[in-house]
Amino acid sequence: QVQLVESGGGLVQAGGSLRLSCAASGRTFGTYAMGWFRQAPGKEREFVAAIRWSGGSAYYADSVKGRFTISRANAKNTVYLQMNSLKPEDTAVYYCAADQRDQDYSGSYYATYSYEYDYWGQGTQVTVSS
Repeated sequence: QVQLVESGGGLVQAGGSLRLSCAASGRTFGTYAMGWFRQAPGKEREFVAAIRWSGGSAYYADSVKGRFTISRANAKNTVYLQMNSLKPEDTAVYYCAADQRDQDYSGSYYATYSYEYDYWGQGTQVTVSS
């Protein structure tokens, strides 16, 4: 079992930055792939970014590529999402998620669908004003 708790959300002006954190419990955190998703009002949850257990590489949605950076510190059981150049359309509740099948994946695979993740945090609100 893994429990995930997000933090770091808030209100920011367009062009600003925020860093989200996701603290995980559980001794096997370092073996999980991690992802960030977001859900805006009236819209479906969408993939934002994913990182494999090793942390050596990551994958991003086109809408955030070049602006967001996902990283992880396995020794701290934490995954981060650095968000720069924020836009009003980035406004959403952001969720982190853990995928326990990382070791089954090929080196170039990243889980980008919600159903591929086994554990979810409660979410943190990010609001970007224009």
